[in-house]
Amino acid sequence: MTIRLPNETERALYREILAQGGRVMFREAMQQDPEAVLGLIDLGLLVRHVADESLTAVNPRAVGARLSTELRGAATRKLVQAERAAEQLDDLSQAYDSTPQRVDRRSEVQHVATGQQIRHRIMQIEAEMREETLALQPGGARPTRFMRQALVRDRAFLAAGVVLRAVYQPGALIHRPTVSYAASVTRVGERIRVLDEPFRKMLIFDRKVAIISAAPDDSSAAFVEDPAVLTTLVGLFERDWARAAIVDWHALAGRPRESGVPSELTDLLAAGLTQKAIASRLGLSERTVAAQLARLREHHGAETLFQLGWLMREEAR
Repeated sequence: MTIRLPNETERALYREILAQGGRVMFREAMQQDPEAVLGLIDLGLLVRHVADESLTAVNPRAVGARLSTELRGAATRKLVQAERAAEQLDDLSQAYDSTPQRVDRRSEVQHVATGQQIRHRIMQIEAEMREETLALQPGGARPTRFMRQALVRDRAFLAAGVVLRAVYQPGALIHRPTVSYAASVTRVGERIRVLDEPFRKMLIFDRKVAIISAAPDDSSAAFVEDPAVLTTLVGLFERDWARAAIVDWHALAGRPRESGVPSELTDLLAAGLTQKAIASRLGLSERTVAAQLARLREHHGAETLFQLGWLMREEAR
């Protein structure tokens, strides 16, 4: 396996976009150098946001880490090249860190005042996310104009082993596009519950960054990185998650209900294997197996792994 690194023209364009704050309009960039723009998008150093036709610069470290992972998995003979992939983007990382308008990561709470800036910052955080996203989404129906892009994005996260959990309000249950979206993403592993209580909008990424609404109309947001505050916010999410109701989104959407968990995993669980043993047998990480077992527990309404294993053995008889 070989990788392509940005050429000098692409590097120069990337630095220019950083000099403008890390965000430019797609049309303007294409007028300047369409080949370099498309090349940076292909490399993952730029992300195109279709909602407002803008481009966001992604941290080269995240791209370097992704390239390293792909190289390590390709073949042993590529290990040396994989170790150097992140280093070869070091000059761009230094440019990213030194841009005057970059996000000050030393700040524990950062206030962002416009919708476009909030989306821009979220896209940067998502590019570096590796573990999970926790979301409290009030207001019932989800914005339909973002659903198609969100579905593609969530599927990619789930395929990479990222755990996605969200809490909606009851209004989502009577909005057909939201129900259809929820049925599609829960089929591939996302978990969405409904809580009939008031709560504020909140997103938590990898338990390292939380985004909370800073205005009644969600027109501004606060980005929180303080560990103590994050622990409290995660606790609030888990409290609401435990009280929220499990919903059969597939039935609401008029679709056959499936757990989305491979039959090989359910067979091993029915045979009495532990989570660690299942991961070893299937060649998966324990985190991936844990996420699939959580999905299976929710599908069957099992409170514990022991109860789930008992149910699997009953079904296997």
